[in-house]
Amino acid sequence: MIPINMPQIGEEEAQAVLDVIRKGPLTNALGAGPKVVEFERNYAKFAGVKHAIAMNTGTAALHAAIAAVGIKQGDEVILPSFTFVATAEAVVLAGATPVFADIDPDTYNLSPASVKKALTNRTKAILPVDLYGFSADMKPLREIAQNHGIAVLEDAAQAHGTTYEGKPAGAFSDAACWSLYASKNMTTGEGGMVTTDNDQIAETLRMVRTHGEKAKYASLMLGTNYRMSELQAAIGIIQLHKLPSFVAKRRQNAQQLTSILQQSNKLVLPYETSDRQHSWYLYTARLKDSTETQRNKLLEELKKAGIGAEAYYVNPVHQMPFYRENFGGTDLPETQTAAKQVFSLPIHPGVTSEQVEFIGKTVLSLI
Repeated sequence: MIPINMPQIGEEEAQAVLDVIRKGPLTNALGAGPKVVEFERNYAKFAGVKHAIAMNTGTAALHAAIAAVGIKQGDEVILPSFTFVATAEAVVLAGATPVFADIDPDTYNLSPASVKKALTNRTKAILPVDLYGFSADMKPLREIAQNHGIAVLEDAAQAHGTTYEGKPAGAFSDAACWSLYASKNMTTGEGGMVTTDNDQIAETLRMVRTHGEKAKYASLMLGTNYRMSELQAAIGIIQLHKLPSFVAKRRQNAQQLTSILQQSNKLVLPYETSDRQHSWYLYTARLKDSTETQRNKLLEELKKAGIGAEAYYVNPVHQMPFYRENFGGTDLPETQTAAKQVFSLPIHPGVTSEQVEFIGKTVLSLI
Protein backbone atom coordinates (compact mmCIF):
# COMPACT_ATOMS: atom_id res chain seq x y z
CA MET A 1 0.00 0.00 0.00
CA ILE A 2 1.28 3.47 -0.91
CA PRO A 3 0.40 5.43 2.26
CA ILE A 4 -1.31 8.81 2.04
CA ASN A 5 1.51 10.27 4.13
CA MET A 6 4.69 8.97 5.69
CA PRO A 7 7.18 10.69 8.04
CA GLN A 8 10.59 11.19 6.44
CA ILE A 9 12.78 10.39 9.44
CA GLY A 10 16.45 9.52 8.97
CA GLU A 11 19.59 8.76 10.89
CA GLU A 12 20.21 12.46 11.58
CA GLU A 13 17.01 12.72 13.63
CA ALA A 14 17.80 9.50 15.48
CA GLN A 15 21.27 10.78 16.36
CA ALA A 16 19.89 14.15 17.49
CA VAL A 17 17.48 12.41 19.89
CA LEU A 18 20.22 10.13 21.16
CA ASP A 19 22.44 13.13 21.89
CA VAL A 20 19.69 14.69 24.02
CA ILE A 21 19.12 11.42 25.87
CA ARG A 22 22.82 11.13 26.64
CA LYS A 23 23.57 14.75 27.49
CA GLY A 24 20.22 16.21 28.59
CA PRO A 25 18.24 18.08 29.56
CA LEU A 26 15.15 16.20 28.42
CA THR A 27 12.89 19.19 29.04
CA ASN A 28 12.79 22.55 30.77
CA ALA A 29 10.35 23.74 33.44
CA LEU A 30 9.66 26.99 31.56
CA GLY A 31 9.64 25.34 28.15
CA ALA A 32 12.89 27.04 27.12
CA GLY A 33 15.55 24.34 26.97
CA PRO A 34 18.51 24.85 24.60
CA LYS A 35 17.09 22.72 21.78
CA VAL A 36 13.67 24.35 22.02
CA VAL A 37 15.23 27.82 21.93
CA GLU A 38 17.33 26.88 18.89
CA PHE A 39 14.32 25.37 17.12
CA GLU A 40 12.21 28.46 17.87
CA ARG A 41 14.92 30.77 16.54
CA ASN A 42 15.24 28.77 13.33
CA TYR A 43 11.47 28.51 12.88
CA ALA A 44 10.97 32.25 13.32
CA LYS A 45 13.50 32.83 10.56
CA PHE A 46 11.72 30.31 8.33
CA ALA A 47 8.35 32.00 8.95
CA GLY A 48 9.77 35.50 8.54
CA VAL A 49 8.60 36.71 11.96
CA LYS A 50 10.07 37.93 15.25
CA HIS A 51 8.73 35.16 17.46
CA ALA A 52 8.15 31.41 17.29
CA ILE A 53 6.81 29.73 20.43
CA ALA A 54 7.05 25.94 20.55
CA MET A 55 4.15 23.86 21.87
CA ASN A 56 3.63 20.15 22.45
CA THR A 57 0.84 19.80 19.84
CA GLY A 58 -0.83 21.79 17.09
CA THR A 59 -4.05 21.81 19.12
CA ALA A 60 -2.14 23.36 22.03
CA ALA A 61 -0.82 26.00 19.63
CA LEU A 62 -4.36 26.89 18.57
CA HIS A 63 -5.73 27.03 22.11
CA ALA A 64 -2.78 29.05 23.39
CA ALA A 65 -3.07 31.58 20.56
CA ILE A 66 -6.79 32.03 21.13
CA ALA A 67 -6.15 32.60 24.83
CA ALA A 68 -3.24 34.94 24.11
CA VAL A 69 -5.38 37.40 22.13
CA GLY A 70 -7.93 37.54 24.95
CA ILE A 71 -10.74 35.40 23.55
CA LYS A 72 -13.03 34.49 26.44
CA GLN A 73 -16.48 33.22 27.36
CA GLY A 74 -19.23 34.95 25.39
CA ASP A 75 -16.95 35.85 22.48
CA GLU A 76 -17.46 34.48 18.98
CA VAL A 77 -14.82 33.23 16.54
CA ILE A 78 -15.62 32.74 12.85
CA LEU A 79 -14.03 29.68 11.28
CA PRO A 80 -14.65 27.05 8.59
CA SER A 81 -16.42 23.79 9.32
CA PHE A 82 -14.43 22.05 6.58
CA THR A 83 -11.38 21.34 8.73
CA PHE A 84 -10.07 19.02 11.40
CA VAL A 85 -12.08 19.34 14.62
CA ALA A 86 -9.13 20.82 16.55
CA THR A 87 -9.74 24.21 14.92
CA ALA A 88 -13.16 24.47 16.54
CA GLU A 89 -12.17 22.55 19.64
CA ALA A 90 -9.61 25.19 20.60
CA VAL A 91 -12.27 27.89 20.41
CA VAL A 92 -14.58 25.95 22.72
CA LEU A 93 -11.74 25.18 25.17
CA ALA A 94 -11.25 28.94 25.52
CA GLY A 95 -14.92 29.30 26.46
CA ALA A 96 -15.87 31.03 23.21
CA THR A 97 -18.49 30.16 20.59
CA PRO A 98 -17.46 28.81 17.17
CA VAL A 99 -19.42 30.41 14.33
CA PHE A 100 -19.09 28.36 11.18
CA ALA A 101 -18.84 30.06 7.78
CA ASP A 102 -18.80 28.51 4.33
CA ILE A 103 -15.86 27.87 2.02
CA ASP A 104 -14.75 28.96 -1.43
CA PRO A 105 -15.56 25.90 -3.61
CA ASP A 106 -12.36 26.32 -5.63
CA THR A 107 -9.87 26.49 -2.75
CA TYR A 108 -11.86 24.79 0.07
CA ASN A 109 -10.80 27.68 2.31
CA LEU A 110 -12.85 30.15 4.33
CA SER A 111 -14.93 32.44 2.09
CA PRO A 112 -14.53 36.17 2.91
CA ALA A 113 -18.10 36.78 1.72
CA SER A 114 -19.41 34.12 4.11
CA VAL A 115 -17.34 35.62 6.93
CA LYS A 116 -18.99 39.01 6.43
CA LYS A 117 -22.43 37.41 6.79
CA ALA A 118 -21.38 35.72 10.04
CA LEU A 119 -20.13 38.86 11.80
CA THR A 120 -21.91 40.03 14.96
CA ASN A 121 -21.07 42.45 17.74
CA ARG A 122 -19.67 39.48 19.68
CA THR A 123 -17.17 38.48 16.97
CA LYS A 124 -13.64 38.80 18.34
CA ALA A 125 -11.57 36.83 15.82
CA ILE A 126 -11.48 35.17 12.40
CA LEU A 127 -9.76 31.77 12.25
CA PRO A 128 -9.03 30.74 8.64
CA VAL A 129 -7.39 27.41 7.79
CA ASP A 130 -4.78 26.87 5.05
CA LEU A 131 -6.49 23.65 4.06
CA TYR A 132 -4.47 20.90 2.39
CA GLY A 133 -1.54 23.36 2.33
CA PHE A 134 -3.11 26.09 0.15
CA SER A 135 -3.35 29.51 1.77
CA ALA A 136 -6.65 31.05 2.68
CA ASP A 137 -7.27 34.39 0.94
CA MET A 138 -5.68 36.39 3.72
CA LYS A 139 -5.79 40.00 2.49
CA PRO A 140 -9.60 40.32 2.32
CA LEU A 141 -9.88 38.49 5.65
CA ARG A 142 -7.31 40.86 7.15
CA GLU A 143 -9.27 43.83 5.80
CA ILE A 144 -12.51 42.56 7.37
CA ALA A 145 -10.72 42.12 10.68
CA GLN A 146 -9.18 45.59 10.61
CA ASN A 147 -12.52 47.19 9.74
CA HIS A 148 -14.13 45.53 12.77
CA GLY A 149 -11.26 45.68 15.25
CA ILE A 150 -10.90 41.91 15.60
CA ALA A 151 -7.99 39.47 15.46
CA VAL A 152 -6.92 37.10 12.70
CA LEU A 153 -5.54 33.78 13.92
CA GLU A 154 -4.37 31.50 11.13
CA ASP A 155 -4.56 27.72 11.36
CA ALA A 156 -1.39 26.95 9.40
CA ALA A 157 -1.25 23.33 10.59
CA GLN A 158 -0.79 22.08 7.02
CA ALA A 159 1.09 25.06 5.61
CA HIS A 160 4.81 24.28 5.94
CA GLY A 161 6.06 25.64 2.63
CA THR A 162 2.88 27.57 1.77
CA THR A 163 3.27 31.17 0.61
CA TYR A 164 0.82 34.02 0.07
CA GLU A 165 2.01 36.98 -2.02
CA GLY A 166 5.55 35.70 -1.67
CA LYS A 167 5.45 35.51 2.13
CA PRO A 168 5.22 32.42 4.36
CA ALA A 169 1.90 31.47 5.93
CA GLY A 170 1.08 33.68 8.89
CA ALA A 171 2.42 36.93 7.44
CA PHE A 172 -1.07 38.48 7.27
CA SER A 173 -2.35 37.23 10.63
CA ASP A 174 -1.82 38.27 14.23
CA ALA A 175 -0.58 34.76 14.96
CA ALA A 176 -0.27 31.54 12.98
CA CYS A 177 -0.59 28.08 14.50
CA TRP A 178 1.36 25.16 13.07
CA SER A 179 1.15 21.41 13.64
CA LEU A 180 4.21 19.17 13.74
CA TYR A 181 2.22 15.94 13.87
CA ALA A 182 3.71 12.83 12.25
CA SER A 183 1.84 13.23 8.95
CA LYS A 184 2.80 16.86 8.31
CA ASN A 185 5.39 18.14 5.81
CA MET A 186 7.82 18.21 8.73
CA THR A 187 7.37 16.61 12.12
CA THR A 188 8.50 16.35 15.71
CA GLY A 189 6.26 13.30 16.24
CA GLU A 190 3.77 15.39 18.14
CA GLY A 191 4.31 19.11 18.38
CA GLY A 192 3.17 22.58 17.44
CA MET A 193 4.36 26.14 16.97
CA VAL A 194 2.85 29.62 17.10
CA THR A 195 4.48 32.38 15.05
CA THR A 196 3.83 36.10 15.50
CA ASP A 197 5.35 39.56 15.11
CA ASN A 198 3.43 40.82 18.14
CA ASP A 199 5.62 41.09 21.26
CA GLN A 200 2.69 41.05 23.68
CA ILE A 201 1.11 37.98 22.11
CA ALA A 202 4.47 36.19 22.19
CA GLU A 203 5.01 37.01 25.87
CA THR A 204 1.52 35.78 26.75
CA LEU A 205 2.00 32.60 24.73
CA ARG A 206 5.13 31.74 26.66
CA MET A 207 3.22 32.10 29.92
CA VAL A 208 0.19 30.15 28.68
CA ARG A 209 2.37 27.17 27.74
CA THR A 210 3.95 26.91 31.19
CA HIS A 211 1.31 27.40 33.87
CA GLY A 212 1.13 31.17 33.50
CA GLU A 213 4.71 31.59 34.73
CA LYS A 214 7.55 33.87 33.75
CA ALA A 215 9.50 32.55 36.71
CA LYS A 216 8.97 29.28 38.59
CA TYR A 217 6.25 29.27 41.26
CA ALA A 218 5.00 32.73 40.29
CA SER A 219 1.97 32.34 38.00
CA LEU A 220 0.82 35.65 36.55
CA MET A 221 -2.14 34.26 34.63
CA LEU A 222 -4.06 31.06 34.04
CA GLY A 223 -1.92 28.71 32.00
CA THR A 224 -1.37 25.04 31.32
CA ASN A 225 1.42 22.65 30.35
CA TYR A 226 1.93 22.96 26.61
CA ARG A 227 5.73 22.69 26.69
CA MET A 228 7.68 21.04 23.88
CA SER A 229 10.35 18.61 25.07
CA GLU A 230 14.01 18.80 24.10
CA LEU A 231 13.59 15.47 22.31
CA GLN A 232 10.88 16.89 20.05
CA ALA A 233 12.86 20.04 19.36
CA ALA A 234 15.97 18.05 18.43
CA ILE A 235 13.96 16.27 15.74
CA GLY A 236 12.40 19.57 14.64
CA ILE A 237 15.76 21.26 14.06
CA ILE A 238 16.77 18.54 11.60
CA GLN A 239 13.34 18.38 9.95
CA LEU A 240 13.20 22.14 9.38
CA HIS A 241 16.56 21.95 7.61
CA LYS A 242 15.15 19.23 5.34
CA LEU A 243 11.80 20.94 4.74
CA PRO A 244 12.70 22.72 1.46
CA SER A 245 13.69 19.42 -0.15
CA PHE A 246 10.52 17.76 1.20
CA VAL A 247 8.30 20.47 -0.30
CA ALA A 248 10.20 20.44 -3.60
CA LYS A 249 9.60 16.69 -3.95
CA ARG A 250 5.93 17.09 -3.08
CA ARG A 251 5.60 19.82 -5.71
CA GLN A 252 7.35 17.65 -8.30
CA ASN A 253 5.01 14.75 -7.54
CA ALA A 254 1.96 17.05 -7.64
CA GLN A 255 2.92 18.47 -11.02
CA GLN A 256 3.46 14.99 -12.44
CA LEU A 257 0.14 13.77 -11.07
CA THR A 258 -1.69 16.80 -12.45
CA SER A 259 -0.20 16.22 -15.92
CA ILE A 260 -1.74 12.74 -15.88
CA LEU A 261 -5.10 13.50 -14.27
CA GLN A 262 -5.85 16.56 -16.40
CA GLN A 263 -6.58 14.16 -19.26
CA SER A 264 -9.97 13.59 -17.62
CA ASN A 265 -12.79 16.12 -17.57
CA LYS A 266 -14.41 14.36 -14.59
CA LEU A 267 -12.02 15.86 -12.01
CA VAL A 268 -11.40 19.27 -10.47
CA LEU A 269 -7.68 19.34 -9.67
CA PRO A 270 -5.73 21.35 -7.09
CA TYR A 271 -3.59 24.21 -8.35
CA GLU A 272 -1.18 27.01 -7.51
CA THR A 273 -1.30 30.66 -8.59
CA SER A 274 1.35 33.33 -9.03
CA ASP A 275 0.53 34.76 -5.60
CA ARG A 276 -0.29 31.54 -3.73
CA GLN A 277 2.16 28.63 -3.60
CA HIS A 278 0.96 25.29 -2.27
CA SER A 279 2.78 23.25 0.39
CA TRP A 280 1.20 20.14 -1.16
CA TYR A 281 0.49 18.63 2.22
CA LEU A 282 -2.34 16.77 0.50
CA TYR A 283 -3.15 16.44 -3.19
CA THR A 284 -6.92 16.82 -3.10
CA ALA A 285 -9.10 16.42 -6.17
CA ARG A 286 -12.86 16.59 -6.58
CA LEU A 287 -14.94 14.04 -8.47
CA LYS A 288 -17.29 16.31 -10.42
CA ASP A 289 -21.02 16.05 -9.85
CA SER A 290 -20.57 12.85 -7.85
CA THR A 291 -22.52 11.48 -4.95
CA GLU A 292 -20.84 10.52 -1.71
CA THR A 293 -21.40 6.87 -2.63
CA GLN A 294 -19.61 7.28 -5.96
CA ARG A 295 -16.66 9.02 -4.33
CA ASN A 296 -16.43 6.35 -1.64
CA LYS A 297 -16.56 3.60 -4.27
CA LEU A 298 -13.59 5.21 -6.02
CA LEU A 299 -11.65 5.27 -2.74
CA GLU A 300 -12.47 1.62 -2.12
CA GLU A 301 -11.18 0.63 -5.56
CA LEU A 302 -8.02 2.70 -5.17
CA LYS A 303 -7.23 0.99 -1.88
CA LYS A 304 -7.79 -2.41 -3.48
CA ALA A 305 -5.17 -1.37 -6.03
CA GLY A 306 -2.70 -0.55 -3.25
CA ILE A 307 -3.13 3.23 -3.20
CA GLY A 308 -3.80 4.77 0.21
CA ALA A 309 -6.26 7.40 -1.00
CA GLU A 310 -8.37 9.09 1.66
CA ALA A 311 -11.31 11.45 2.00
CA TYR A 312 -10.73 14.01 4.75
CA TYR A 313 -13.37 15.97 6.67
CA VAL A 314 -16.25 13.84 5.35
CA ASN A 315 -18.25 14.92 8.39
CA PRO A 316 -17.84 18.70 8.64
CA VAL A 317 -17.47 20.00 12.19
CA HIS A 318 -20.82 21.81 12.27
CA GLN A 319 -22.55 18.46 11.59
CA MET A 320 -20.73 16.55 14.34
CA PRO A 321 -23.07 15.69 17.23
CA PHE A 322 -21.28 17.73 19.92
CA TYR A 323 -21.11 20.91 17.83
CA ARG A 324 -24.58 20.54 16.32
CA GLU A 325 -26.16 20.01 19.74
CA ASN A 326 -24.25 22.75 21.56
CA PHE A 327 -23.95 25.45 18.92
CA GLY A 328 -26.95 24.87 16.69
CA GLY A 329 -27.26 23.71 13.12
CA THR A 330 -26.35 25.86 10.14
CA ASP A 331 -26.50 25.37 6.39
CA LEU A 332 -23.13 25.48 4.61
CA PRO A 333 -23.86 24.24 1.08
CA GLU A 334 -20.34 24.51 -0.36
CA THR A 335 -18.86 22.76 2.67
CA GLN A 336 -21.42 19.98 2.57
CA THR A 337 -20.97 19.39 -1.16
CA ALA A 338 -17.16 19.34 -0.99
CA ALA A 339 -17.25 16.85 1.88
CA LYS A 340 -19.06 14.37 -0.40
CA GLN A 341 -16.87 14.80 -3.49
CA VAL A 342 -13.21 15.41 -2.58
CA PHE A 343 -10.50 12.79 -2.15
CA SER A 344 -6.76 12.95 -1.52
CA LEU A 345 -3.92 11.03 -3.18
CA PRO A 346 -0.37 10.25 -1.94
CA ILE A 347 2.38 12.63 -3.14
CA HIS A 348 4.67 12.73 -0.07
CA PRO A 349 8.46 12.64 -0.62
CA GLY A 350 8.53 8.86 -0.26
CA VAL A 351 6.37 8.43 -3.38
CA THR A 352 8.49 7.68 -6.45
CA SER A 353 7.88 8.97 -9.96
CA GLU A 354 6.87 5.46 -11.02
CA GLN A 355 4.33 5.30 -8.19
CA VAL A 356 2.90 8.70 -9.15
CA GLU A 357 2.38 7.42 -12.69
CA PHE A 358 0.71 4.29 -11.32
CA ILE A 359 -1.56 6.38 -9.07
CA GLY A 360 -2.58 8.70 -11.90
CA LYS A 361 -3.27 5.97 -14.44
CA THR A 362 -5.20 3.93 -11.90
CA VAL A 363 -7.46 6.89 -11.09
CA LEU A 364 -8.08 7.48 -14.80
CA SER A 365 -8.96 3.84 -15.38
CA LEU A 366 -11.43 3.83 -12.49
CA ILE A 367 -13.30 7.00 -13.43
